[in-house]
Amino acid sequence: MIKRWGDRVVKKLPLGIQNFRDIVEGNYVYADKTRYIYDLINNAKYYFLSRPRRFGKSLLLDTIAEAFSGDKELFKGLWIYDSDYGFEKHPVIRLDMSNIANKTPETLENSLLGVLRSRVIEEGLDIDSNAPSDIFRNLIEALYRKYNQRVVVLIDEYDKPILDHLQDADTAEANRAVLRGFYGVLKSMDQFLRFTFITGITKFTKTSIFSGLNNLYDLTLDMKFANICGVRTEELSKYFGEHIENIASLDYFKRYSNINDRILTWYDGYSWDGETRVINPYSLLSFFMRKAFSSFWYASGTPKFLMDMIKNDPGIYTNLKNFRMTEVMLDSSDIDEIDAELLLFQTGYLTIKHITIMDDEPVYTLEMPNNEVRKAFDFHVLATFSGIGQPGVKQSQIDIGEAFRNGNLQRVLELLKCLFASIPYQLHIDREAYYHSIFYAVMNVLGFDVSAEISTSKGRIDAVLELEDKVYVMEFKYHDCEPDAVPEVKRKLFDAALDEGMKQIKDMGYADKFIGSGKETRLAAFAFLGRDDIEMRTETL
Repeated sequence: MIKRWGDRVVKKLPLGIQNFRDIVEGNYVYADKTRYIYDLINNAKYYFLSRPRRFGKSLLLDTIAEAFSGDKELFKGLWIYDSDYGFEKHPVIRLDMSNIANKTPETLENSLLGVLRSRVIEEGLDIDSNAPSDIFRNLIEALYRKYNQRVVVLIDEYDKPILDHLQDADTAEANRAVLRGFYGVLKSMDQFLRFTFITGITKFTKTSIFSGLNNLYDLTLDMKFANICGVRTEELSKYFGEHIENIASLDYFKRYSNINDRILTWYDGYSWDGETRVINPYSLLSFFMRKAFSSFWYASGTPKFLMDMIKNDPGIYTNLKNFRMTEVMLDSSDIDEIDAELLLFQTGYLTIKHITIMDDEPVYTLEMPNNEVRKAFDFHVLATFSGIGQPGVKQSQIDIGEAFRNGNLQRVLELLKCLFASIPYQLHIDREAYYHSIFYAVMNVLGFDVSAEISTSKGRIDAVLELEDKVYVMEFKYHDCEPDAVPEVKRKLFDAALDEGMKQIKDMGYADKFIGSGKETRLAAFAFLGRDDIEMRTETL
């Protein structure tokens, strides 16, 4: 049945479809990226692009492959159709590394062999070798001679065999060695290649993976191609107008005065030039399909290696705001010394908010892009740190939120004790940042306006929780304590920590900005000795 909206046929939502031909011929929504493809084809020969997962990289490569298929009519109605592009047909080698088995380096080599040999058989070629790099090299040259046209090589998710093993350094390194030899084939095949495009999530150093391929142009932070993936904010209504109108007409969404703004709050905010913004296409399509706001992109894959890195260094989590990065930092990433904040940027948990020029070089300020990423990230951090799992986190979210709104700090303390008591012994880390991070995650998951480590003229506040009628100014203190310490020893440690916390709040004037605000202001010092050994002291201004 064909759906119509007024006099127009409503285009279908291509959720999960990465095949350009299927999208065009099936009357699905397609955000036209063909002008970027035209510029790429006509300006250089070797490209690399880093973008987060589920951001349209595979569809981009498939569109490029079709642009080299010679089928001009497939592009009718798109920008490139009316350009001077000749749609000359070229043989294309397409490798999707996300579909290549990589449990061991031997598995990786055998899987590559299988894929390449299938293509050799399909083309009716005579190539016999047990080395993937040799077959790759011979396949490129054989296709060039068979079709008398230079070959197009498209490699998707080049880093998947490495990323899957970041927690196993030996396997990651062994897989990297396989890939270095395999991708290294390209550096000696220039005379046979028309166009090469490689995509991935991370950008490992060129010497690490693409040794010798010095002419590989990195598009990742090139402002001209900042919007090559994703849906531009300004184009939301152009491509999804009918779907937005349909959503806005539903009773549940009538509560929002501007549904466009709400959609953008949840799914917009990604930027690679600090100016234009793009929307995560997977999340946007999922929202229109499900007709509900949720963290679709985050739920499509759990970054365990990231959670483990943050668990080992909780300060990464609490200091994510306004993280700054230079291009030198972006180029310095490697398996054995990968930076957590940089990895968070490359995997989509941070994005560029603005760019400043310092000493003639760009400095990128990074923040979380939107509501979807922020909520889901906080939720999973709490689940990882606490060890109670997602159902337990959800129940804690409900109970603690209610206690804060009711002004019942004693109930908050009881719930925190239950939360920490449920944490497995092996997950506990004996330092203040760990407990601070869990509490900060709790507040963020509750959806409150929490600012951790707020800078003031006199010091840094641990956290401020501001509600419509109440403000909580909080300080966290942790003291080492032997698990079997007698009550008298614990009492002295608690008193010392609580005295220190409350004195710091007052001496540093942390609550001064809220005096006269009309809101009830509560001061709260929390002392942690470990697990369920938590005490609190409060005062009301």
